[in-house]
Amino acid sequence: MRRVLMVLALLAGAASVAMAEEAYKPVVKVEPLLKTTTTTSGDPIHYPEFADPEVQSLIVEIPPGGETGWHTHPVPAYAYILSGSIEVESEGGVKKLFKAGDSFAEMVDRKHDGRVVGTEPVRILMIVTGEKGKPFSVRTDPPSEKASAQ
Repeated sequence: MRRVLMVLALLAGAASVAMAEEAYKPVVKVEPLLKTTTTTSGDPIHYPEFADPEVQSLIVEIPPGGETGWHTHPVPAYAYILSGSIEVESEGGVKKLFKAGDSFAEMVDRKHDGRVVGTEPVRILMIVTGEKGKPFSVRTDPPSEKASAQ
C-alpha cells in the first residue's frame, strides 16, 4: 500500500509539471523552482489584501563576509539564490543554509539575519508581493539572548 501511495504522489507531481508545460508550445520547457504552502519558518503562506498592491522583483547582492543585518519582511517575498551561499539565522537560533539554485518563501514578521558563507558574493533574485510605497524589509534589533536560548 505504501508503495502505491508513493507512486501516486510521484505521478501527481509529474502531472502538475506536465499541465504547466502543456499550456505552451512543445519547445517551451518549464522547470519548477518552488512549490510550497509554508515559509522557511514553517508558517503558512498568507496573501495580505492591500488597497494599493505592488509586485517588485530585485537582485540582492551581498559581498563575501557580508550580512543582511537583523530584519523582518512585513509582506510575502520569494527568493531564488543565483550564486553563492548564505546562512540564515532566525530568532530562536535556528540556522538554514541556502546555496545557488535554492528557492524559498521568506519568513514574514520574523526576525532573521543572513550571512554569506564562502568567498563568493551572494546574488538573490527576490520577488516581493507588497504594497506601493511600503518597505519590503524592516531593520530590527537582534533578538534578545533570552529569546535566542529558547
